[in-house]
Amino acid sequence: MRRRNQSFGRQVRRRYTNLVWLVLCGLVVVLFFVVLFSKDSGPAKRLEIAKRPYRQDRILEGLNVTEEMLSPNSISRQISDQISLAKSLVVIAKESNNLQFAWELSAQIRNSQILLSDAATRRSPLTVTEAETAIRDMALLLYQAQQLHYDSTTMIMRFKAKIQSLEEQTSSVSEKSAKYGQIAAEEIPKSLYCLGIQLATEWFQSPKLPRRLVDKKQSAWKLQDNSLHHFCVFSDNILATSVVVNSTAVNSKDPSSVVFHLVTDEVNYVPMKAWFTMNEFRGVTVDVQKIDDFSWLNASYVPVLKQLQDAETAKYYFSGGNDENRTPIKFRNPKYLSMLNHLRFYIPEVYPSLKRVVFLDDDVVVQKDLSALFSLDLNGNVNGAVETCMETFHRYHKYLNYSHPLIRTYFDPDACGWAFGMNVFDLVEWRKRNVTGIYHYWQENNIDRTLWKLGTLPPGLLTFYGLTEPLDPSWHVLGLGYTNVDSKVIAKGAVLHYNGNSKPWLKIGIEKYKPLWDRHVDYNHPMLQQCNFH
Repeated sequence: MRRRNQSFGRQVRRRYTNLVWLVLCGLVVVLFFVVLFSKDSGPAKRLEIAKRPYRQDRILEGLNVTEEMLSPNSISRQISDQISLAKSLVVIAKESNNLQFAWELSAQIRNSQILLSDAATRRSPLTVTEAETAIRDMALLLYQAQQLHYDSTTMIMRFKAKIQSLEEQTSSVSEKSAKYGQIAAEEIPKSLYCLGIQLATEWFQSPKLPRRLVDKKQSAWKLQDNSLHHFCVFSDNILATSVVVNSTAVNSKDPSSVVFHLVTDEVNYVPMKAWFTMNEFRGVTVDVQKIDDFSWLNASYVPVLKQLQDAETAKYYFSGGNDENRTPIKFRNPKYLSMLNHLRFYIPEVYPSLKRVVFLDDDVVVQKDLSALFSLDLNGNVNGAVETCMETFHRYHKYLNYSHPLIRTYFDPDACGWAFGMNVFDLVEWRKRNVTGIYHYWQENNIDRTLWKLGTLPPGLLTFYGLTEPLDPSWHVLGLGYTNVDSKVIAKGAVLHYNGNSKPWLKIGIEKYKPLWDRHVDYNHPMLQQCNFH
C-alpha cells in the first residue's frame, strides 16, 4: 500500500476553514444590509401600524354616525327626525290637555331612542327590517297629530290666544294689586282709631286739659307775629301730625320761634286738641283749628264743594261710576275731593295776617333746621318748591291732558314738575296775583275731568305755572313711600317725604325707612301703649 502524503490532510482542512469564513462573512454582510434597511423603513412601518386600528374601527363601524345622519337614505336620520317632531307635539298635546296622546308619543319616542342607542353601541347602521315597526308606529302617531290639527299654523293661533289670555290675567292681577294696595293705604289702623277715642275720652273726663289749653292761648299773639317761623299742616292723622311737629322742634335751632298752624276735621278736632295740649314740643307753639269753622268755605265760593253737589261727580268718586272700571281706582279716591286736601289753595284766607308760611304734608319727617326757608329770596314768585323733572315722567305732559285745547295752548308739555309736601309760600305775592282765583278758574273748567284726573298736584301745576321758584333738592327728598332712595340723598335731606301708599305708620310701609319716622314717636307714652302702638 502506498502511503499518503502528509500535506494532503492539511490542505483539506484549510479549504473547509476558508469556506466557513467565507460563509460567515457573507452572513455578516447580509445582516448589515438587513439592519440598514430595517432602520430606514421603521418609521413608515410604525406609522402604518399606528394607522391600522383607525382603519379597523372604520371597518367595524360600517358607516360613521355623522355620515349616516347626513345621508338622504339613512334610516337613523329618519327616526331622528320623527323623534324631533314628536317631542314638539308632546308639548302641544299637553297644552291642549290631551294627556293620553302625549303619553303615547312619549312612549314611542323612548322606543325609537332605544333603537338608535343599540345601533350606536354595536357600531353598525340600522336596517330596514329592525326599524320598520318603530318608523310605522311613529308615523301613525304623527298622522293622528295632524288629524288633531297639531300643525304650526293652528298652534301659532293657539299660542297667540294663550299670550292674550296671560296678558289679560296679568292686567287683572296688577289691577287687583293696585286696588288692594290703595285700600291698605286708605285704611285707618285700629291703633289710630283707638288713640282718637282715648284722647276724646280724656278731654271730656279731665277738666285739666281745657284749662291747660286756656293757659296756652295766652301766647295767641304768636299766631300773627310775622317775625316768627310759621308752618301749616292740614291733616286728620293725629300721630303723623305729631311726628311732623316733633321732628321740626327737635331739629330747630330756636323752637320757641316756631309756630304750627294745624287744621283738621270735626271728628279729629277734640282728640288733636287733647294730644297737643297734654304734650310739650320743646316750646313750639301749636294751634289747632277745625275746617268746619271756616264759614266762607261753601259751595258758592269753592268749586270742589260745588262739584260734590253734582250727582255724576259724586257717583264717580263714591260708587265707581259707570265706565266699567276703565278708570284706575287711584283716580277715584274720594280724598281728592276732601277740603283738607284742597285747603292749601286757600292759605292766605285761612291766615290773613301772615306774610310767609311753610306748608308741610303730614307724611313728612324733618331732620334739619328749616329757619333758612323764611329768608329765601323767591325772586317775586309765590311758591318755592323742589322740582321733580329729573325723569321724564315728572314733566307737565304726564299730569295733564294735552289733547285739550286749553292745556295745549297755555302750557309747555316739557315744563318741569314740582312737588307738594314742603312748600314756601309768599302770601303777599299770592294775594297780589290772586292765585286762588287762578285755581278756581282751572277747577271750574275741569268739572268733567277732561283737563286732569288725579289729586291736587295737577291743579297746583296749572295754578302756580310761572310762579314757582326752584329750591335746592336737598330741602325736600321724595319717594320714601314707594321706591328706593339713595342713602346719601336721605342723609343730606332737610325734609323726608313718604309720598306713595307705603306710609310709615302702616304695615305696608317700607321697613328700612320706618326707623326715620319711628324715632319721633314716644312708644312709651301711656296712651300709645293702651292702643298697642309698636
